[in-house]
Amino acid sequence: MVEQIYKLTQENKKTIEKIIMDENIHYMHMILNKGECLPEHVSNAQGVYMTVVRGRLSAKLGEQETHEYPAGTVLKIPFQTKMNICNKDDDTLELIVVKASAPLTDSKNIKW
Repeated sequence: MVEQIYKLTQENKKTIEKIIMDENIHYMHMILNKGECLPEHVSNAQGVYMTVVRGRLSAKLGEQETHEYPAGTVLKIPFQTKMNICNKDDDTLELIVVKASAPLTDSKNIKW
């Protein structure tokens, strides 16, 4: 077997999992219930991508007002942006957060 396999928690209780943390990528899985938030912090990677898997994300980024993002939304958050991430909705919020640097190869030459 050449691949590595990782498992995500499949439940509704508050979860913050660091699934992959290496020199290429930080891949995190988070589950938040109503009223639960991440600690306010500043984005520390050039590429921070937040995918709303289920529920509705309430995010206050930088100095802007809080915006809500439904399931199926992917946010790209700029470097050194102050973030306040919460679940203000009744439904469970599930997120995938990826912190990645740019690829080392030119992806334009890849035939998808």
